[in-house]
Amino acid sequence: MGIALFALLKGGPAERLGGAMVGANLLLSVFVGSFLPPSVETLFRLTLDGLTALGLLVIAVRYASFWLGGAMLLYAAQFSLHAFYMVMSRSVDLLHMRINNLNFLGISVCLAVGTIVGWRRRVVSRRSAA
Repeated sequence: MGIALFALLKGGPAERLGGAMVGANLLLSVFVGSFLPPSVETLFRLTLDGLTALGLLVIAVRYASFWLGGAMLLYAAQFSLHAFYMVMSRSVDLLHMRINNLNFLGISVCLAVGTIVGWRRRVVSRRSAA
């Protein structure tokens, strides 16, 4: 959540929108997902990750940021993970949790790197303009 807030505060337009989407995904996943029964929770997370990936795709087309490509690939893996567990009717286990957490860490790193690069670019352009 800290990286999403960092993106909202220091990022450019693409990073702010991406940070808002990733932060909303995290909040909805934690708060709403914890109240759902396990059979519905997987479908909820699958839908939520699909909608987040679709939103990031719109941002990627609009702003063509490099970090969005990495985040999109990782969200595709996240979507595949949830789809596999739903189709196979498997309950969430330790392997799912580890893959899910590592994948979300990668998404967060992509967002943080994109925010830092955008922030540095703005600082350099302000210095050169002054």
